[in-house]
Amino acid sequence: MASARSATQRPPETAGVTGSQAVLRAMSLLSAVGRGGSAGLGLSALAAQTGLTHPTARRLLLALATARMVEQDPVSRRYCLGPEAYLLSTFASDRHGILAHAEASLQRLAELSGDTALLTVQQDDRSICLARVEGSFPVRSHALLTGDRHPMGVGAGALAIFAALPEAQAEALFQRLQGRHGGLHAQVRADVALARSRGYALNQGLIVPGSWGLGVVVRWPDGRPAAALSLAAIESRMTESRLPELISLLRSEAAAVAARLAQLSTAPERRTA
Repeated sequence: MASARSATQRPPETAGVTGSQAVLRAMSLLSAVGRGGSAGLGLSALAAQTGLTHPTARRLLLALATARMVEQDPVSRRYCLGPEAYLLSTFASDRHGILAHAEASLQRLAELSGDTALLTVQQDDRSICLARVEGSFPVRSHALLTGDRHPMGVGAGALAIFAALPEAQAEALFQRLQGRHGGLHAQVRADVALARSRGYALNQGLIVPGSWGLGVVVRWPDGRPAAALSLAAIESRMTESRLPELISLLRSEAAAVAARLAQLSTAPERRTA
């Protein structure tokens, strides 16, 4: 009887929620806080993004704040990542910090091509430009800047990642894009199909007319896409005669980054008994 009474006294938003479900909700909330950046997000925005009720979001945020994973600004009342989240990210950076492993390749791509070299990663249904290194050519493409986010498939790097996804995962992403960005769906599907057949992605000014991009996927040792390296330039720099040279440069540097990622899983300190 006691257990029956305690079950009926649970708040409605937690009834039937298992421990693993609570963890998943807290992690979803933590991820949303992180995506809010240094400006932070308020309770209403976080609840809307995660689909949680305000009481549930508030209770989980309090738990995360107690663990120092998030903190609330006393003036704006917005939530940002806390000191423990920062500390954990530094521990993971040598393994998962793709930028550290791609930095030298980005520099070489920019120097050898004269164009703008970019590093793109996937985050949920969007792509994020993590880094941008300018080449020496005086006329530059400004279609993609560091920190820019676009729906997956918009841009050469994002297309290269999309084309490398397992078919079932890619199809699920197509369906979500159709629901949220219907106007882009057909174009992205066609561009992804081309990228798969070619082995590289070509963006012919989809974001900004006249600004082209060329992208190649970088893979984790198990074959999953880790990121994409791409080159951006004005249309006249992406001639048919020049494309093979640029594709070769991108593939060479993508292989170099992939090799560095592969070393992470074979380093002696990472082996388990």
